[in-house]
Amino acid sequence: MDWKDKRIFLTGASSGIGEGLAVAMAEKGAIVALVARREEELTRIAEQITAKNGVARVFAVDVTDAESLSKAAQEFRDEFGHIDILIANAGIGGNDQLTREYDPASVKKLIDINLLGAVNSIHAVLKPMQERKSGHLVAISSLAGFRGLPKSAAYSASKGAMTNFFESVRLDQAANGIDVTIIQPGFIKTPLTSGRSNKMPFLMDLEDAIPLFLAAIERKKPFAAFPWQLATIVRLGKYMPAWLYDRIAGKAKYRE
Repeated sequence: MDWKDKRIFLTGASSGIGEGLAVAMAEKGAIVALVARREEELTRIAEQITAKNGVARVFAVDVTDAESLSKAAQEFRDEFGHIDILIANAGIGGNDQLTREYDPASVKKLIDINLLGAVNSIHAVLKPMQERKSGHLVAISSLAGFRGLPKSAAYSASKGAMTNFFESVRLDQAANGIDVTIIQPGFIKTPLTSGRSNKMPFLMDLEDAIPLFLAAIERKKPFAAFPWQLATIVRLGKYMPAWLYDRIAGKAKYRE
């Protein structure tokens, strides 16, 4: 796939994976809509892209605000004609005491951002894609969505639901010429994984992970999971009987 002049609508663009993807895609010639709440950070990234002769636009929008997100997508289309690729990347980890205690408001906040934010993102771009019979929807999910993990009830639920949602969308939209890619990374060094005292298995540097994201998008893979070592373990865990899975997974302390 040639990234030159591809119009990308990227949520969660202000740090971590989103920032890394935005810079990498812009360097390859893509036109990137940077979508997140923190305008100052988005402006910093846009200036970095512009300094290298790339093209980026800033949209300081909360993905839980469906109306504002749709307006941002329309503004981007008004300037550049259409959106080729949506990358639904916005998300939070919920690695805090209230979320671990299943506080309803805290769990709702996480679900609203991680799952419904992705739903809002699809809604903002889908109809014009259907009319053009062309488009690509990309979900940045997680290996945490395969089975429930300790101290991760809300996060695992949100990513499992996100994966299933996008898979259903892929089945629904295939006849409309729209591709769907679900990417399930493991642990990557970003602000989302910082501050943990215990070792995270197969932790990847962001600069090593970004090419894997790009490759999955370029090939329009239905699913991509990495690193392969952790992805293999997690996939095997899906088929373990509950008693065995509980014995193994219950010892995990990487969220601490």
